[in-house]
Amino acid sequence: MSKKVIYPGTFDPLTNGHLNLIERTAEMFNDVTIAVAASPSKKTMFSLEERVALVELSCAHLPNVAVVGFSGLLVDFAKEQKANVLIRGLRTTMDFEYEFGLTSMYRKLLPGLESIFLTPAEEFAFLSSTIVREVAIHQGDVAQFVPEPVNNAILKKLAEQ
Repeated sequence: MSKKVIYPGTFDPLTNGHLNLIERTAEMFNDVTIAVAASPSKKTMFSLEERVALVELSCAHLPNVAVVGFSGLLVDFAKEQKANVLIRGLRTTMDFEYEFGLTSMYRKLLPGLESIFLTPAEEFAFLSSTIVREVAIHQGDVAQFVPEPVNNAILKKLAEQ
């Protein structure tokens, strides 16, 4: 049975940990949508349009993956996309507690929407977009932590500032 799945996130920036989860999800499901959240309450390094473009470039090798930007409630986006499964990454027990609460809320707002939790590959367990941004802002080399198009965009963004 084929299910349409959504992997939502801000992806500011997309890390190799995110990409690992996307690739693994693309192996398990026929129709994967990466939902890049506008997240207006967050001060992002990249605009929504830039983040969507960077995820598209980084996922170009995955034919069953589409990338879409969205704003508003994730459950409304899932309904609009006719998706019934969410993919969520968990690195820590804190992630689990937060995601468990969200999942309970999603079930109330959209019964039938399921969440699947994936843990990162061991080499990416410590990676977060926040850490990558901090290292990059302080002139650290983040090339090993992000896909090449993302690294290039970070270097360009920092050079412009």
